[in-house]
Amino acid sequence: MQNVLVFSELKTDGYVLTRADELFARVRGGSLWYLSFGLACCAVEMMQAAAARYDMDRFGAIPRASPRQADLMIIAGTLSNKMAPALRKIYDQMAEPRYVISMGSCANGGGYYHYSYSVVRGCDTIVPVDIYIPGCPPTAEALLYGLMQLQAKMSRRAAPELERS
Repeated sequence: MQNVLVFSELKTDGYVLTRADELFARVRGGSLWYLSFGLACCAVEMMQAAAARYDMDRFGAIPRASPRQADLMIIAGTLSNKMAPALRKIYDQMAEPRYVISMGSCANGGGYYHYSYSVVRGCDTIVPVDIYIPGCPPTAEALLYGLMQLQAKMSRRAAPELERS
């Protein structure tokens, strides 16, 4: 409702009033730089979503190789106990604000290997997760939908008063 008023002010008066945190959240949502943490078969679906057919670039998502330049981590696949400290170290190297997408049933809760001695039962025990994408393996469309959900979550977090109206 408030956005409609802002655009009407732009048409009549030629200016728009907004808060800096709302503006920064819109910019962050439109330019997510993701760090792919592909561990198993879900990584193939993640790479397919970044390919030409699904093209994550149109959502402003650009892959980065360095955790210091990324603000989104996509965890795809089975997380083992041996890999968990490396995941946490890379997460800690990311700049604030940082977001995490857990992709696939193995990353979400251990999947088929839930009772194995060497598998972490959900990556949310190691890092905080913002969006969970179910499936074994999840489709590329599911990853794109999760990306859109994350962008919506980011815009809601920046403007909490809009949720109440």
